[in-house]
Amino acid sequence: MKIGIVTLPLHNNYGGILQAYALQKVLQNMGHNATTIDKSRFVKLSPLRKLYTYSIHLVKKNLFNKNLIIRWDVEHNKKASIICTHTYPFIQRYIKRIEAVHDYSNIQENDFEAFVVGSDQVWRPKYFGTDIISNAYLSFTKAWNVKRISYAASFGAEDWEYTPEQTKACGDLLKFFNAVSVRESSATELCKKHLGVDARHVLDPTMLLDKEDYINLFKAAAPPESNGDLMCYILDTNEEKSKIISHIEESLGLKSFSANSKYEVPNAPVEERIQPPVESWLRGFHDAEFVITDSFHACVFSILFEKPFIVYGNKERGMARFSSLLKIFGLENRLAANHKEAEKIIKEPIDWEKVNAIKKEWQKKSFDFLERNLQ
Repeated sequence: MKIGIVTLPLHNNYGGILQAYALQKVLQNMGHNATTIDKSRFVKLSPLRKLYTYSIHLVKKNLFNKNLIIRWDVEHNKKASIICTHTYPFIQRYIKRIEAVHDYSNIQENDFEAFVVGSDQVWRPKYFGTDIISNAYLSFTKAWNVKRISYAASFGAEDWEYTPEQTKACGDLLKFFNAVSVRESSATELCKKHLGVDARHVLDPTMLLDKEDYINLFKAAAPPESNGDLMCYILDTNEEKSKIISHIEESLGLKSFSANSKYEVPNAPVEERIQPPVESWLRGFHDAEFVITDSFHACVFSILFEKPFIVYGNKERGMARFSSLLKIFGLENRLAANHKEAEKIIKEPIDWEKVNAIKKEWQKKSFDFLERNLQ
């Protein structure tokens, strides 16, 4: 079956790239011809939109943030290309896609027999795009005779972030779907309460592949060995997280290494925001003795690589993802809100035999969902 995958744009986010790779790989392994519809990471503004955007940013700069950088689309796109220097080759090499989609109306009915929406926070308006969120519900396919399913789609948060108008439009569109699945347990409740649809809870697609699949990826690229054995993948740095890292180093006798650049720091020099290759990030889990992170997908890969970890709750980016994932595997005790809580977790063992048994059970349920609804 020819399947089009609708997801978030692929650029520098390791989890976003690898969930897209994994979902496509799984569908291909099932015998389907899967292609990712890659919404362009570049900004394309009309002259009127440029003027509007510039005016809004100018007001914000003068009233709220003197350090705010005002970017035109040309400047933004140039920097985006530089930052993607090492991650974009992985996307080109491993993910079959329709590139640089700005307008989903360019997709035609006979291009695909089915569409899969997912995964990651594809149903979060501020990530997919507030003004185009209906496309994440396949609004551009409304009159077509195609199959529509979502796989592990995520709202990212427990609170409802849609306007009443978005809720009505997306709820109506979701009723055209043949099957709906979501990544968080809380999302099943949100679907029922706000969109009037029953949804299945399934695994993030990265967990449908095994550790060996990812080892093979970084072995093929042969990145250098990690410069330490305490992997630190921190998206939003602060003093509390620095204290945790120092305490782990001292308690376990480990040497920390950073697995990412200053990509999340918008005012950092562009050269310092270039992300390391995806393969280097994967190798980090292989080389690490312990992982400290505030990232959902770093939790996922710690579990896949059977590495003890601490996750510092990232409330700004959405806690529902963390709590749901950890609850599945009985690892709620790995979540810390401050360095004092983290200190208690460090030496608590993880029963990997139990975790892997749960993973196998959930993999079966998740594969069954895909196979049953893509016949």
